[in-house]
Amino acid sequence: MKIFNAEQIRRWDSFTISQEPVSSIQLMERASETLAGWISENCKNHKKIAIFCGTGNNGGDGLAVARILYTKGFDVDIFIKNIRGKLSDQASVNLKRLRDFSGISIREFKEAEHYNFDARTIVIDALFGTGLSRPLEGIYTELVELLNEQDCIKIAVDIPSGLPADNIFEDHPVIFQAHYTLSFQSWKKSFLHPETGPYAGTVIILDIGLHTGYLETEKTEDFTVDDKLIDRIFKPRKDFSHKGTYGKVTIAGGSYGKIGAAVLATKSALKVGAGLTFTLAPACGYEILQISCPEAMFIESGTRFIENFKSEDHTVYGIGPGLGTHGETEKGLLDFLKEYTHPVVLDADALNILSKDSKNLKLIPQQSVITPHPKEFERLFGSTENSFERLALAREKAAEFNVYIVLKDHHTQIVTPEGNVFYNITGNSGLAKGGSGDILTGILTSLIAQGYTQEEACILGVWLHGRAADLAAEKYSKESMLPTDVINEFGAVFEELTKRTAMKL
Repeated sequence: MKIFNAEQIRRWDSFTISQEPVSSIQLMERASETLAGWISENCKNHKKIAIFCGTGNNGGDGLAVARILYTKGFDVDIFIKNIRGKLSDQASVNLKRLRDFSGISIREFKEAEHYNFDARTIVIDALFGTGLSRPLEGIYTELVELLNEQDCIKIAVDIPSGLPADNIFEDHPVIFQAHYTLSFQSWKKSFLHPETGPYAGTVIILDIGLHTGYLETEKTEDFTVDDKLIDRIFKPRKDFSHKGTYGKVTIAGGSYGKIGAAVLATKSALKVGAGLTFTLAPACGYEILQISCPEAMFIESGTRFIENFKSEDHTVYGIGPGLGTHGETEKGLLDFLKEYTHPVVLDADALNILSKDSKNLKLIPQQSVITPHPKEFERLFGSTENSFERLALAREKAAEFNVYIVLKDHHTQIVTPEGNVFYNITGNSGLAKGGSGDILTGILTSLIAQGYTQEEACILGVWLHGRAADLAAEKYSKESMLPTDVINEFGAVFEELTKRTAMKL
């Protein structure tokens, strides 16, 4: 799904109004019906609604939602800045419509301080939408601070008030802290970054019927990874095939005390479907790897750590899990990269070795995949103030070195050499454990070996990693799930994909 910025979202509304045709007030009613429908369906145990409305169209949505929820049996109280103040045209229309509903009280913001926010109250934030271009101030700051203190369910309309759609405000502004954000049509960029995303809580994307022609033609460089994209990428396994059909993988990793990382990457490559899998590791890992991964073949290099990397053209290398940064390992890796010209997957200690000298980055083969977490990225390319700046720098470096950067985060970003960014929205905090990155290395290497392009492998691989983690969390909880539990769920994810594909034939 495409991600649009605030200006593009405004134009999408205008395009819909001009093409259907539909009036702006009718489009607002459509959005409000959808909002109220979700709230009435999912908040049946909460009959008391307090809606805080701004003077613009976000406030107009709130006023329309108030009317619709009242007709559905909810007790509704509305709060606005000034009962006699100026509102947008659409908000004014919806305020007038409320005059026919004597059971809805309309109060001013200043009365909120004495309002009874009990446990069954739902607070709805309809103060500001995506058009907000500066931090909250004055009475709005005081109001949002008051609402954030209340121990009740909080829902934001389209975007939490005080949160910009496309970037980050400096100096810790006051932002509405939502439990749920009911957003229209597509994700906002700020929902997907660690500094801003937590304010949105659980994001629910509601389809309000904006014109699909705009979605198809409007250009963007930002996307979320959704099921439609995954279904286009996924290639079901062919009946008439053999192990040579699905490529050859070599996982290069492991050192004394860190053989487990190589095991996880190897198991992952096997479970994702590589035809032949080899593990290049030191002798100290021989028994461990042969016992834990009997389907993989072992290539020995060194005793306690890898000393040299044996180059083969007809394999895809995944290098880094548990590798260590020993001097001989470093020399061996750099010598290998000086001669090897095919794309590789580089992670963990492979990236730490490269980060020791900026000149090393030029050794990365064109079209390779690197998978840094934020600290590894900083060591490779330099520090940034926040994740928005980090992503901008990743775009620059992906283009400069002609590589794919899998920037690991809660919503991992796949950055292509062309400057496109794909945000993954599967996965959970159960992946915040050592070994999760090793699994991803195995997935990506295996998919590339099977014939997926680097872009396809990154998108499908990161999604698969997250989806398997979601299934593991359902069984074992985020706290107790292990990386091996994630690997064991790959089969269930592939079954889902295969069934979806078969249904579309």
